[in-house]
Amino acid sequence: MERAGKVIPISQHQETPVYLGATAGMRLLRLENEWVADNVLAVIRDVLNSYPFDFRGARIISGGEEGAYGWITVNYLLGKFTKKLRWLNLISYGNESQETYGALDLGGASTQITFVPQNQATESPQNALYFRLYGKDYNVYTHSFLCYGKDQALLQKIAKDIQATNRTIQDPCFNNGYSRVMNVNDLYNSTCTWEFKKPLPFNQLEILGTGNFEECQKSVIALFNTSQCPYSNCAFNEIFLPQLQGQFGAFSAYYYVMKFLNLTSEETLSQEKMIDTIKNFCSRPWKELKMNFGDVKEKYLSEYCFSGTYIISLLQEGYHFTPDNWKTIHFMGQIRDTDVGWTLGYMLNLTNMIPAEQPMSTPLPHSTYVFLMVLFSLILIAVVLIGLIIFHKPSCFWKDMV
Repeated sequence: MERAGKVIPISQHQETPVYLGATAGMRLLRLENEWVADNVLAVIRDVLNSYPFDFRGARIISGGEEGAYGWITVNYLLGKFTKKLRWLNLISYGNESQETYGALDLGGASTQITFVPQNQATESPQNALYFRLYGKDYNVYTHSFLCYGKDQALLQKIAKDIQATNRTIQDPCFNNGYSRVMNVNDLYNSTCTWEFKKPLPFNQLEILGTGNFEECQKSVIALFNTSQCPYSNCAFNEIFLPQLQGQFGAFSAYYYVMKFLNLTSEETLSQEKMIDTIKNFCSRPWKELKMNFGDVKEKYLSEYCFSGTYIISLLQEGYHFTPDNWKTIHFMGQIRDTDVGWTLGYMLNLTNMIPAEQPMSTPLPHSTYVFLMVLFSLILIAVVLIGLIIFHKPSCFWKDMV
């Protein structure tokens, strides 16, 4: 907020709207203690009201909203909601495909998948959203998996792996030579780990890394219940998932983890290369990682093996991406110098900046507008000059004509 006060001209402070949306961390807190969650929001409202902006409220958004806003952001920045125009003649490409991208969002406490399925009829109405944007209807599938963000998924995995007879866990999802001590109460404080809670004869747990990708993936895959599906197709935990359709933008933690592993520079990334890279990283000794990545916080560095393995497993086992359609996944941090995430879509929706109907005419790009204005000005000047010459020396022209 302090930075916003410096960036935005003072004359525009009072007319600048401010919205705050809270996501999965606050959704979890509301499940654990609604009174505390309400108090947190009340304090935030008081703080934001103290700034000279037009504060319009703070609230906890649903998982479906979070997924939908991420989808809106990706496609808005890619220009998928508006028809392309032919240069100079303002005739739209009537048959040009403007197929939208799907959105894959991964946070600390939840993960979302959102896309327009090929079959518009949904088997699960609670996963269906309807939008009318720029004169076109979109029937969107979305689902938010609470507790399956990378941080809560790690807590789930550790809680599941605890053996009551041993306070030490040999964990393949941490690099060999790494160790961590956790308080058992901290592990079970999360709603996401309650189902794994068991009486233990110790208060602290020691985790020793062994750094093995294959064993780590086995442990991670166990988090996804795929034993039953009440629909024609499911993701996991009996949640409906239509057949995957089109290209997908993967952002937030998807991008941050892949960027650290140097896997975001290629336009298309094969499943094989991604697995090989993560497998190699997990096999490296912790001492070597500390030496090579000393500027990275230890908590983040220690969890990249798990995070990379979790992303692979979620995409493969959770969403059923195959080696054939893996190339449809694009890890993206920015589009046109703008961060990709749910927040821009949230703002666009609340400020009604995306119209339901297609505008009568789409404004020309600034560069084209400037070019046309300069061209017309030059033509006008040329016509005036020729007119002046003819007016002042008409006999010359008539003589030449004779």
